[in-house]
Amino acid sequence: MTPNNPQQDERPPIWIGHVSINVSDFKKSLDFFEFVGMRKVAEFQELAVLELRGGTHLVLRNKPEAAPGQASFDLMVDDLKAQQVALQEAGYAPSEIREGRIHSVFDVSEPSGNTISFYDSHVVGPV
Repeated sequence: MTPNNPQQDERPPIWIGHVSINVSDFKKSLDFFEFVGMRKVAEFQELAVLELRGGTHLVLRNKPEAAPGQASFDLMVDDLKAQQVALQEAGYAPSEIREGRIHSVFDVSEPSGNTISFYDSHVVGPV
């Protein structure tokens, strides 16, 4: 696998570059997403950019009037139970883990009130 030879690259040829979420409590939401493992790339008054595994960026948009809701994305982690426990110990209130046909999942509200779902991973092959 080499970057100069796409025929030898087994990764899918496309990926998500950015997803965004409006948050009403910018600082606390930024702290939350850093706590769960994202790396801050940039921070400005109106937005912050955080990086996830694989290079996808989450854009937090500072919108004090934003209404809470279900995030339009979910997160995957290698150890679902450890993530749930870490959130509980940090004072968040994650739901119980629910077993599904493909994934197990729990939900938690980030400080702006948006519900974020955490799933266990089922990655196949290089990503």
